[in-house]
Amino acid sequence: MRLPAFALLSLFASQSLASAAGIVVPNEERFAPFSAEIPNCDDPAVLDRIRDRFAQKESEFWGSTHRLGATERIVEIGYRANGLAYIPRRYCVARFELDDSRRVTVDYQVQSDLGIIGWSYGVEWCVVGFDRNLAYAPACSALRPFAERRLAEMGLKARY
Repeated sequence: MRLPAFALLSLFASQSLASAAGIVVPNEERFAPFSAEIPNCDDPAVLDRIRDRFAQKESEFWGSTHRLGATERIVEIGYRANGLAYIPRRYCVARFELDDSRRVTVDYQVQSDLGIIGWSYGVEWCVVGFDRNLAYAPACSALRPFAERRLAEMGLKARY
């Protein structure tokens, strides 16, 4: 009777020590893993998806005819920046030209296995100045990595 009780106690103790030590199991090694193979920030399919969905959102919800055009200054600002245990994400920022020749900043994430019904990659994006329902407020910063948002709050990050 003492041996099974001791074995059970030692199992719980080892589990709590592992979690206290901060041992992180990467998402790829879990029971239901995510793939870390996601497109780059400058992938044409990713940029086209942002353009298409922006045009759809503007026309359907806001009655606007704005369209995103040419892209410049595409920068990856983080890859798995929130840690290995989270869903793999690539954090990006780019400048797009609007149809009226203004330039806007777009923050976006390319996410592993978060497309429709978990098939393929997903893209979450926000055009600074066009987040009318404040889904990613303030100024689309909710789509940036945790550490970068913290630096911005402290005023240590230069403006893009």
